[in-house]
Amino acid sequence: MRSSHPRSAAVAALVATALATGLLAGSADAAEGAVSADPIRIHDIQGTTRISPLNGKQVTDVEGIVTGVRTYGSRGFWIQDPDADDNDATSEGVFVFTNSVPTVTAGDAVKVSGTVGEYIPGGVSSGNQSVTQISKPVVTVVSSGNALPEATAINEYSVPAEYAPAGDPAAGGSINGLTLEPSRYALDHFEALEGMNVKIGTSRVVGATDPYSELWVTVKGWENTAKRGGTIYGSYESQNTGRLQIQQLAPIAQQPFPVANVGDRLTGTTEGPLDFNQFGGYTLVARTLGTVKAGTLAPEKTKPQAEQELAVATYNVENLDPTDPQEKFDALAKAVVENLASPDVLALEEIQDDNGAKNDGTVSAEQTLAKFTAAISAAGGPAYQWRTVNPEDKKDGGEPGGNIRQVFLYNPARVSFTERAPGDAVTATGVTKVNGKAALTHSPGRVDPANPAWADSRKPLAGEFVFRGKTVFVIANHFGSKGGDEGLTSHHQPPVRSSEAKRLLQAQAVNGFVKQLLAEDKNANVLVLGDINDFEFSATTDALADGGALYPAIKSLPKAERYSYVYQGNAQVLDQILTSPAIKKFTYDSVHINAEFSAQNSDHDPQVLRFRP
Repeated sequence: MRSSHPRSAAVAALVATALATGLLAGSADAAEGAVSADPIRIHDIQGTTRISPLNGKQVTDVEGIVTGVRTYGSRGFWIQDPDADDNDATSEGVFVFTNSVPTVTAGDAVKVSGTVGEYIPGGVSSGNQSVTQISKPVVTVVSSGNALPEATAINEYSVPAEYAPAGDPAAGGSINGLTLEPSRYALDHFEALEGMNVKIGTSRVVGATDPYSELWVTVKGWENTAKRGGTIYGSYESQNTGRLQIQQLAPIAQQPFPVANVGDRLTGTTEGPLDFNQFGGYTLVARTLGTVKAGTLAPEKTKPQAEQELAVATYNVENLDPTDPQEKFDALAKAVVENLASPDVLALEEIQDDNGAKNDGTVSAEQTLAKFTAAISAAGGPAYQWRTVNPEDKKDGGEPGGNIRQVFLYNPARVSFTERAPGDAVTATGVTKVNGKAALTHSPGRVDPANPAWADSRKPLAGEFVFRGKTVFVIANHFGSKGGDEGLTSHHQPPVRSSEAKRLLQAQAVNGFVKQLLAEDKNANVLVLGDINDFEFSATTDALADGGALYPAIKSLPKAERYSYVYQGNAQVLDQILTSPAIKKFTYDSVHINAEFSAQNSDHDPQVLRFRP
């Protein structure tokens, strides 16, 4: 989640950070030798690498045509030299940061004097690439009404298939100092167009319109296509080079941004400057926006379980608490009944305490769960009962004061819960034998809650269920988030994924617990499920499955159907159900009801697994 639009009120702090690190030099001595006798052109400022050769220098009377004006967020305008050089690695456009509403108009021919700098959206620690810009400008309008430089087409033929060069080991893995190869690497191709007037033709939407008035398209309609129209992120080497974020220059109050879902098409020509922002990297900021042509995508409905099938599901309900509008409860409840076919066991993630984000020591979620289960009954679903373990206050991360936790809902008409000395927040459940069979010492109970792997993170919730006389162990998880990871467009290539270390330890802890169960009974029915916050091809998933203890059931689906979340136009797996070896035959469904749509009840798609114990 995020709190502000790119380069909003935080811009001053970020500029200060950049000043401190030397990326945006502002001292008097930085201006030494700023200009030669020859006039400085925009391509001289941009240079052939990501960092301007004139970084920190003063420039005078840089000429260009205004191609776009931004009056909100990071206020300023783009200029482009209509007389391009013959080097594809040097951009002919640059952003002029005014910090106030610009007084120029598209089509103005201007001369700009100011300081060349490298602005890093999100700050140095974000790992983001920088935007070459001119700041503290003095602007002279020479003439108005000029034709804009012809837009450079971005399409499946122009964007290379290879994503990025490998970072320079001597520079800590950074690509900033490498000479751009725009015909070889997609990131270099976009960087060589930074600040220029670009255009795309009719393109498929692969990321729905979000609350920040932006969407994602792909200019490569064939690239890793998902069954329902998105673009699959299937490995760390499949970044999907055709993805491009789309925003608009016009303020939303003046021109509402179109609502689009995955699979819709942005038709006609979309044209404007190519920017780089904190929340998506390279972005076409449309001066002219195409028209959304709606597709036929509808929320999925899974098939009901057979009489002898146990249906187990997981659903991240995105910070549900009693202060949410009744409409959210009703919509989530309707999804449980109509889209998930009322599963026998439903593991919920992000159930908040009884007053939500109010930070007053409350940890109980009884009101949240009573309100949700009542909504499910009202929607025609079963009279679910619930089991959970309340967390310690402020110890499990998430929204401050919200005390999110995992919860089991179960349908008592179909399945029973085996209660064994219910645990508390700090007591670990263990594995024992009861009547010669594996059993939990605490049900419900938490798995290894004292393990440092769970510091400031949700502890796994384990429960013992019985269906048609057979015991099924279910472990509900919500692993650490990806917060702090660098984006795919990072200047480090490959990007630094710092959050993985914690999830790896968490996966090892859960895998170890499952192995304890299997040591007591190799035929135990064990399901590990939840918001794993990691991909099916990740080291986290490998650690969960280690030693054959578990199988990531989403791998049973065709690759074009493996996703539960859409992030920056990449359809990817975050939510999973993993099975123990005894569960040999099952059907699996990633039920796509949220991630592809602009209107969402949650940002995750639920997962359902059906099998006969």
